[in-house]
Amino acid sequence: MIPKIITGKGSTRRLIAYLFGKGDANEHVDPHLVASWNDFAPDPGRSPHRDPKEVEKQLYTQLDQPVAMLGRQAPQTTVWHCPVRAAPEDPILSDAQWAEIARRIVAAAGIAPAGDTEGCRWVAVRHADDHIHIAATLVRQDGRRPKRDYDQRAVQREARKIEADYGLRRLKPGDGTAAKRPTSKEHFKAKRLGQDSTSREILRLRVRRAVAAAADEAEFFALLEATGVTVRLKHGPSGDALGCNFALPGDTNDKGEPVFYAGSTLAPDLSLPKIRERLATTSPKPVTVQPGNPWHQATAATERIPRHLTEGDEHAAQGQLIALGATLDLLPVMAPTAARAELEQAAAAFERATRSRIAADLDSTRALRRSIQTIWRDQPQDSDGTGLTMLLDAVLTAVAFAMHWHRTRQHAQQEAAAEQALLHLQTAYAQTAEPVLAGLAQRSPSLQTKHRFAHHVHEAVPEHAERILDDPAWDALATVLAEAEAAGHNAALVLDQALRQRTLDDARSPARALTWRVRRLGERHVPSPRAQAARVRSAIRGPGAPVHPAAATPPRQASPTRRR
Repeated sequence: MIPKIITGKGSTRRLIAYLFGKGDANEHVDPHLVASWNDFAPDPGRSPHRDPKEVEKQLYTQLDQPVAMLGRQAPQTTVWHCPVRAAPEDPILSDAQWAEIARRIVAAAGIAPAGDTEGCRWVAVRHADDHIHIAATLVRQDGRRPKRDYDQRAVQREARKIEADYGLRRLKPGDGTAAKRPTSKEHFKAKRLGQDSTSREILRLRVRRAVAAAADEAEFFALLEATGVTVRLKHGPSGDALGCNFALPGDTNDKGEPVFYAGSTLAPDLSLPKIRERLATTSPKPVTVQPGNPWHQATAATERIPRHLTEGDEHAAQGQLIALGATLDLLPVMAPTAARAELEQAAAAFERATRSRIAADLDSTRALRRSIQTIWRDQPQDSDGTGLTMLLDAVLTAVAFAMHWHRTRQHAQQEAAAEQALLHLQTAYAQTAEPVLAGLAQRSPSLQTKHRFAHHVHEAVPEHAERILDDPAWDALATVLAEAEAAGHNAALVLDQALRQRTLDDARSPARALTWRVRRLGERHVPSPRAQAARVRSAIRGPGAPVHPAAATPPRQASPTRRR
């Protein structure tokens, strides 16, 4: 159940006229009162023998009476409006049930506390099965102002209790960092315009992608212009841009003027100051992506996210979540058509998981951001799809860790968003990985070579050997091991390095997980014979022995449960 508080000035006349009217798209069906401050307020929807306009006037006059009595001493903000909407899958509630819900909402908000006969005047109007609108004035009947400090939080808390009491869909408690939801009016307008999403949602996606792709502010605005977004800057007295508003072509008001949305109303992190923080250089020595395969660089940077989330401070971890969200924002435009829909839904879901009350330190996110931007700009060769698939594999793990990170901090909405994103990513990963694995399997080496590799597997990881060798992806793993060997690597050492990167305990397909690790390791520079010999000695001595610097590999990392 979603309550949303809106306040305004003046009389309730226009609000009452809207609530009892036909709506912007004739969506108001049978508008009528279900409850009021005194339980016998005039009802324009249930007065068949009277002129509805006359009854509306009587209703808003009674509502406004305490405000009118104060005259010039009345507060500036006098109108309180709170739509309360149930979820689409919720049962249809009766008028009596909605009336009780309305009373609980106004009591929680401080508008009309239970048992207080001098509270504010209010009415609850129902014109659809799934929601009501509560209209109230912000002057009590005794002339005082209501105590409504933090009424939005109080109403949200009460809504969670109502959901439990009425068996409705249980929403997750928030922390005030969620993006503003589109209104019913915006949904109906999108339908009229033939849009699948509201203008607010389309703009949020385009602005987020522009932030993820841009190297600086000028490029950010250029990218928006290229996608058809109109930008209007808000300048301060000094002439500096302090804010920006965004509009879509064709989205106009009744005067034919573009409908602009402030960045902060699209999402809390899309205000101009927040965007500038993302685009700014935060370290004294700018990090540049070294020459090499940007797919591998992006994968390596993504693989470091779990360590930041488990071992780093909270500010750095929050920065990593933002960078992970930016990666997801750009993945759909870099992926094959078959996987784009799922990746777009994953990005839209994870957007909520990128924000919390914790301030972000973005300094450690540069490598990931630069490598993803390089892929987006240069479109480096990825003929067999392994680059994208390796990156998706790392993203899956990072999102699973993000879900766990939010859970331990009781960020309920963010945890649920990461979990939802994970489901879409799993589907996209399967769509991307299967053809790549099939292509690798077709190049599987000889049986003799595969037997040799199988022996390496038994020696290196006996507890997982049978699972790896029985895995449908074993042929693909054997192929990448053979290719690494052909490039000059020691296959046994590469396999050992891959096994040390992260535990296989949570991998549904251990051979598939190893395939991507070995592929990336096999395309690295071949170490010198001396370095390879040092690694062999290290492997023989075991993990407790001194290790040559060239042989050092990161320890295995346990991860939250995820399906791969």
